[in-house]
Amino acid sequence: MAVRHVNPEGLHRSPAFSQAVVVEQPAKTIYIGGQNGVDADGEIVGPTVGEQALQAFRNLATILESEGATLADIVHWRIAVVDGHTFDEGVAAFRQVWNRADPPPAITVHVVAGLAPGFLVEIDAVAVV
Repeated sequence: MAVRHVNPEGLHRSPAFSQAVVVEQPAKTIYIGGQNGVDADGEIVGPTVGEQALQAFRNLATILESEGATLADIVHWRIAVVDGHTFDEGVAAFRQVWNRADPPPAITVHVVAGLAPGFLVEIDAVAVV
């Protein structure tokens, strides 16, 4: 399977995201529903975006591992952050879980009016294996 991360000249190049990701051949695709900062018991792990984002990334990794994949197989994720909260802590959490040697996925970030009570961030993803 061929996956290409596209960052054409004339567009901003960031170490945190790719402008696009192209999957060249048919492959196993994993669509992961929105993950929040909750543990295995469904309890919110903390009151900050950073704590919740780190747990959401861990949840993504757990789902991927159950399918023989890793975070490096993610080609796109969509992040929702509750209005009034910065995602800077979420970026720090991303840096904790992402291997800098792997090209980053395409990313979309939305500021939303709210999520379920107590939730500050939600991350869904598409992975290709």
